[in-house]
Amino acid sequence: MTTCRGRYFSFMLPQALFALWGGVVADRMPKRRIIVSAQTGNCVLTLVMAAVIFSGKVEMWHFLVMGVVNGTILALSMPARQAFIAELIPEKLIITGMALNTTSWNLSRILGPALAGLLIASLAGGDRASAFGVGVVYCVIAFLYGLAALTVLRVSQPGRVRTPDGKSPLHDVLEGLRYVRSHPPVLGLILLSVVPFLFGMPLNTLLPAFNEAVLGGGPEDLGLLVSCMGIGAIIGSLLLAGMGELRHKARWLIASCTAWGVFTIAFGSAEHVLTAALLVGLVGWVSAWNMALNRGLLQTQVDSAMRGRIMSIDMMSHGLMPLGVIPISFIADRYGLAVALETAGVVFVLVVLGLAFCAPSVRQLRRTLAS
Repeated sequence: MTTCRGRYFSFMLPQALFALWGGVVADRMPKRRIIVSAQTGNCVLTLVMAAVIFSGKVEMWHFLVMGVVNGTILALSMPARQAFIAELIPEKLIITGMALNTTSWNLSRILGPALAGLLIASLAGGDRASAFGVGVVYCVIAFLYGLAALTVLRVSQPGRVRTPDGKSPLHDVLEGLRYVRSHPPVLGLILLSVVPFLFGMPLNTLLPAFNEAVLGGGPEDLGLLVSCMGIGAIIGSLLLAGMGELRHKARWLIASCTAWGVFTIAFGSAEHVLTAALLVGLVGWVSAWNMALNRGLLQTQVDSAMRGRIMSIDMMSHGLMPLGVIPISFIADRYGLAVALETAGVVFVLVVLGLAFCAPSVRQLRRTLAS
């Protein structure tokens, strides 16, 4: 578990450190160029990792370094990728676009590991720990990164660039933060994005340990849980995409946050694999719905010249996820995983309801999105 946490933190920490600078880059440079450069960098990095694996001298620190570099590339490019969507489609379709984007991400999360396992097994006669098979998988991943870069190059729109004003990058960062503070609906959306990552995402991190220690499940059961979460997320995001113009968006956003917390509590109380699979599928459903709706609304509430920086502030909340995982992990070590997840869910619900009724920015969001 300690090894998994190290790899997890190595990937998430750069997002907290560099996401704001990624927003500055997104507003200053053509977004298509940023995305292509990031995909190319990922391709090269993955090929290097494949070579290390083929050499048979791979060690844990190689994966930690790869996590840091990958996390940095993601932090510097993801704001551009998110903001680019709003520039390619009409505003009324932004939420649908974000939902479809979430669908593709969750689909890859399900199919990727399964196909990788099958490929390794077929190349190594069933030995899924084969260095050769793992190295080939990394080569395939590198090829897909390269293909993605070539695909984005075919997009005709390079992405809007803010008119240069001679200001420093630090000024741009501070301007983005001031923009959030002076626009209550934007601040409300970001607050409702941070809370799920602090108290909802620890379930994903603790899922393998919960499966083993609480449910008594093996690798097949863990695969079932992960698949159910992914399938639930795909169904949720597809339903959101198919609903078109959603009314009372703020209510739906708060309701999905609350449901996410409630299902987390219920999952922590589960004692059987099938019950846990159903509940984790519901968690996947409402979490995908919530995140796609939140990011879609965020895109529609900001000026185009600020969009990259605002999306970077939202992304920085992803990097804050360890702040939620650490205390929940401490509770898990002291009182058990079930109590830890139940606690996370209770805090999740209480904080969301507190924001909904007490935070001025969230109340303003509810008035702004009343229809």
